[in-house]
Amino acid sequence: MRKPFVAAVTGVATAALALGGQPVANANHKPVDIRVLTTQVGAPFNIHIVGKSIFVADGGPGVVGKVRPDGSIRPLVTGVPGASGVAYKHGKLAYTSTDTNEETFENTASALHIKSSHGTVDADTLRFEQRRNPDHRITYGIDHPTACQREALGPQAKYRGLVDSHAYSVSAWGNKWLVADAGANNVLVVDKHGHIRNMSVLPRQPVTITAESAAALGLDPECFAGTTYNFESVPTDVEVGTNGRIYVSTLPGGPEGPELGARGAVYRINPWTGRAKLVARGFAGATNVAVGKNGRVYVAELFGGRISMIKHGRIYPYVDLPGAVAVEGWNRSLWAATLDFSGGPGSVVKIRYGHAKRVATLR
Repeated sequence: MRKPFVAAVTGVATAALALGGQPVANANHKPVDIRVLTTQVGAPFNIHIVGKSIFVADGGPGVVGKVRPDGSIRPLVTGVPGASGVAYKHGKLAYTSTDTNEETFENTASALHIKSSHGTVDADTLRFEQRRNPDHRITYGIDHPTACQREALGPQAKYRGLVDSHAYSVSAWGNKWLVADAGANNVLVVDKHGHIRNMSVLPRQPVTITAESAAALGLDPECFAGTTYNFESVPTDVEVGTNGRIYVSTLPGGPEGPELGARGAVYRINPWTGRAKLVARGFAGATNVAVGKNGRVYVAELFGGRISMIKHGRIYPYVDLPGAVAVEGWNRSLWAATLDFSGGPGSVVKIRYGHAKRVATLR
């Protein structure tokens, strides 16, 4: 993902993460039972639940597979570069891939793959972005940069939407698929033939730079204090909720540490107009979202080390979960996946209300 000021999920320094502690009781003060289903994953960026089947996209070894009852992973597809998204419906397995040049951090290929008994259909999201670039008319950066701001930031001071694609997450939508493209800043619709169209471009993410935040970012406070910088959005997950509403989690396209604060957000998209409406903002690394049958929305906060819940537009802590990178709901239960920034294995866990006298320990 090649974005100005973007701290990619997989490249954030461990020291910048506040991932401590163990799971605790949720916001309703009810005991929570956390069952570890597997630790035989490296970077489980997304999971998908269908009945008793748990699908996982593991970006570590580049495997899309299923979790067996003994915790081992049954590979369904191997050798997937940048594996990050997975969904399954009616015998079709959809997953995403992205090739990245490690020296330039430029994405050289990105796609959604739809695998069935008839073969695999590939939807080339980078090619679509090169041809259409839906956010090319959106201006990012500073609307009216001064001379000193242009000198300090160069092309990043003010620019139009760049050509970039990182097909990160996927969700089934009727007989089609939705893709959250973290590079192109949008949500795409892909049909069974691999044809792509744009559904919605996520709004730019404005932040007012203070003297303190400018200094922390290595910028001249006299030049930048009071300036609004419009960062790109970084869609990280897309889910279909009740009444056809579509929910998208986003990173803010820039530093999400103490310099500018927690600015991750969740949007609700009208699929017919493409309009995105803010549901809640203030997440520390909103890398995944799940929608419950009761209308509540759950968010994996990677940098906050927890799963949070949105209820009536307000954010509540649901359960502490160090390294939480993915969350998925099914039949009144939640599943989640974690990363271990100390170099150990990741995990897939099931979260549910229980009668445990103490909170389960993850590791």
